[in-house]
Amino acid sequence: MIPSIATVCVSGTLVEKLEAIATAGFPAVEIFENDLIAFPGSPAEVRRICGDLGLSIVTCQPFRDFEGMPEGRRQRTFDRAERKFDLLQELGSELLFVCSNVSPEAQSGIDRLAADFVELGERAGRRGLRVGYEALAWGRHIYDYRDAWEIVRRAGRPEVGVVLDSFHILARKLDLATIATIPRDKIAMVQMADAPLLQLDPLSWSRHWRCLPGQGDLDLAGFMDALVATGYDGVLSLEIFNDRFRAGSARSVALDGHRSLIWVLDETARRLGRPVPGAVPMPVPRPVEAVEFIEFAIAEAERPGLEKLLRAFGFGRAGRHRSKDVDLWSQGDIRLVLNSDAEGFAHSYQITHGTSVCALALRVPDAREAIERARALLDLPHAGAVGPGELDIPAVRGVGGSLVYFLDRASALGRWAEVDFEPTGEVVPGAGLLGVDHVSQSMQYEEMLTWLLFYSSLFETRKSPTQAVIDPGGVVQSQVVESGPVDGAGHGLRLILNGSQSHRTLSARFVNELFGSGVQHIAFVTHDIAATIGRLVASGVAMLPIPENYYDDLEARSDLSAADIDALKALNILYDRDAGGEFRHAYTATLNGGFFFEIVQRDNYAGYGAANAAIRLTAQANLQMPAASAFAGQ
Repeated sequence: MIPSIATVCVSGTLVEKLEAIATAGFPAVEIFENDLIAFPGSPAEVRRICGDLGLSIVTCQPFRDFEGMPEGRRQRTFDRAERKFDLLQELGSELLFVCSNVSPEAQSGIDRLAADFVELGERAGRRGLRVGYEALAWGRHIYDYRDAWEIVRRAGRPEVGVVLDSFHILARKLDLATIATIPRDKIAMVQMADAPLLQLDPLSWSRHWRCLPGQGDLDLAGFMDALVATGYDGVLSLEIFNDRFRAGSARSVALDGHRSLIWVLDETARRLGRPVPGAVPMPVPRPVEAVEFIEFAIAEAERPGLEKLLRAFGFGRAGRHRSKDVDLWSQGDIRLVLNSDAEGFAHSYQITHGTSVCALALRVPDAREAIERARALLDLPHAGAVGPGELDIPAVRGVGGSLVYFLDRASALGRWAEVDFEPTGEVVPGAGLLGVDHVSQSMQYEEMLTWLLFYSSLFETRKSPTQAVIDPGGVVQSQVVESGPVDGAGHGLRLILNGSQSHRTLSARFVNELFGSGVQHIAFVTHDIAATIGRLVASGVAMLPIPENYYDDLEARSDLSAADIDALKALNILYDRDAGGEFRHAYTATLNGGFFFEIVQRDNYAGYGAANAAIRLTAQANLQMPAASAFAGQ
């Protein structure tokens, strides 16, 4: 199938949109009518620009309110069609895209409507053009693709085919079986869109909430399986109306769009177990086995403060890099890398973002396969300087320009710590921390769908519905992505993606005022949170104070004993439970510009303490957020 995208999907002027689409690697484009109308030049100039960019024009759409018009208006619609034919020929396109009529004047009757398409097909045929008919989910009489197909079938013109749009079909929960029965030469084109499941009328849902394949919840798998059964190998074009996309970077959205089509074709081929036209060969997605290490880029002046904090957390310096100013700190299965080297990626990252997490290293079954899949999905590889005898760890760019490293145990990469670091022999005192439970990344609200697609296309993942979390400064949208066999010891990968349209929330201030998009908090798991927090407090770690009212309310709504409540209150530990078990968690006071750590204890509990999020955010708001040099004072 031929990947394409409509200009309505991205922001900017028409030329800016076309340049972004070409840069993303698309070979074809749909010109949205409003973009052409607003263009200060001729259609022939648009054709030339597209040609120079290597883009073929699939169609200029839509052609509205055509079929079923009363006799007094019918001739007028054909006059409009002839002018549209002129436009298409000037653009160098051959497809007239007709969406089903929404006019209150439109009349019904399958045979009446088919007769209109007989004449339209004859007119198109005389010009060497084609016609595609799409059933809008809110069409006045035709809102079901099966009715549109029946009209096309009865018209019986070789120039007239049906347009299949995944949103219009899936939004109405229509049966997909009929798709597989449509002859492939009668499918004029296919449009793709995903969407979250919302209780909205189809028009509002469509105009504001469509998203790219892999970013929503529609049954695209069923749609694609039925489509492939037809043998269709034509244009597969994205048509996305989304307020976030309109506010975002045209190049980023276009690149995401191409990645989403590569992903959906790969998913379809793997699910069906056979080749699919247009699918890019690549390794299969695999689960993340663990967070192997987390790397901090840190200024030399701030390093003593962070090292002091890590010692208070029970970490020990396990190794020194053989050639760089980089140390490895560890406790349990947690490995933290502190990078103050005067050259290289971490140094550049620290200059731009301040002291912060610059990389996540993820252990996967096969690192070579992971980087091959990343390249096929258009992710941006990173190649850093490698000294003699050091490992070249494959990586791609991640959130905020950070890195995602791939490591495995099946190759020399599994020995990264002993190869690149000299052991110190230092004793790790420990505080009961066992592993990385989850990592929270804050980003611009408009970026959330980008990074959801990044993770879900690259790895074998599970995602949760988006949740709205109340911060005193506004609403934070939060979504969980998980991969691998996540368990109580922190294995696998748990990520929380956060974004806010308010500039006053803690996550927005972290992104906008200080560091840019990146890791804002890291949660470590323990089997005995009371003992762990007791050790941290005794070592001087400042924990986030929780209001006493929270514990009064907890006592009233739970079956915990008064002694249990007192024990939680004494250590500022929050509590939640689900059908499976219990969750206890506590937070440090905010550190470097809003960065913080969390300590969690899971007892057969699957969530993240969402019920306590508003309490935590309010407690953090009650404390003054320290400046970006806070580590220097630890």
